[in-house]
Amino acid sequence: MKLYYSPGACSLAPHIVLREAGLAFEPVAAPTKTHKLPDGSDYFEVNPLGYVPLLELDDGTRLREVPAILQYIADQVPLKNLAPAAGTLTRYRLQEWLTFIGMELHRNLTPLFNAQMPQEAKTIFRDRLAKRLAWLDAQLAERNHLLGNGFGAADAYLFAVTRWAGPLDVDLSEYRALRAHHERVGARAAVQEALKVEGLQAT
Repeated sequence: MKLYYSPGACSLAPHIVLREAGLAFEPVAAPTKTHKLPDGSDYFEVNPLGYVPLLELDDGTRLREVPAILQYIADQVPLKNLAPAAGTLTRYRLQEWLTFIGMELHRNLTPLFNAQMPQEAKTIFRDRLAKRLAWLDAQLAERNHLLGNGFGAADAYLFAVTRWAGPLDVDLSEYRALRAHHERVGARAAVQEALKVEGLQAT
């Protein structure tokens, strides 16, 4: 398999989960600013949408979008317990968390990267984000991981997007449980290895 990633982007989540799963894969840097692959070719030829992540399977099949890729990886190694079994209520809880992270955190953080966006608009996103983070912090005060039963795929996604808080000047100091979760996940060997490969510092 090949994982196309951009350092520090949301593709960090499947990068982490692939390492947690112990699956053989080749990480391929596809920087979202240049879209130039290590061999000099254009990433748009691989993914016409131009963004990451993209997982290319051994038979050439390609998967896009973080939630789909995370669940695919987890399902390859059910004994690793990275995702609950399909059809169970807990699996739907996983999908609930993946959707929340994508739609309520990822979506509200991303506009803050846009230097051309007016500050008034960014304030709207920041206010909305603060409400979501407060709710999330309360949830994590009752558990060590999102599903409460050990590290899973959703925890990797949450870690990946909350890494953006520092560069975006989003203050997480009041969210004690969220910060504890971030530190707990960040200490995992697979996370440290993924950060190292992507040339990132643990945050």
